[in-house]
Amino acid sequence: MHITQGQFSFLPALTDEQIKRQVKWALDHEWAVSVEYTDDPHPRNTYWEMHGHPMFDLRDPAGVMEEITACRLAFPSHYIRVMAFDSSEGWETPRMSFIVNRPDHEPGFRVERQEGPGRSLRYTVRSYAVERPEGQRY
Repeated sequence: MHITQGQFSFLPALTDEQIKRQVKWALDHEWAVSVEYTDDPHPRNTYWEMHGHPMFDLRDPAGVMEEITACRLAFPSHYIRVMAFDSSEGWETPRMSFIVNRPDHEPGFRVERQEGPGRSLRYTVRSYAVERPEGQRY
């Protein structure tokens, strides 16, 4: 199972050179870039932990690459993504999001069925990873 979130998620993993080119493209558009990580990649978990500070005034992709490297060293078994935000209208709008690091083993998700009143059915998605405590999932 391969988690598919953000841009490029159906493609093979990006190389560092490809990541650098995508970051440069975002910086050329004057978007703020941040690096985030999590060990719970549930699709509704949109608030990942931020590694370092958002890079608002950065114009060189080397700074973002250094932050990605530091995050990979600190959290080698976590999902790590790059986010780019556009603040040109006075509010932050995510314009770009893609995963740059994954755990060696991705256990995937299961669909849980719940019966409700009147024989109604609800389905929810649950990650196999959350069966273990935070910090021990991968």
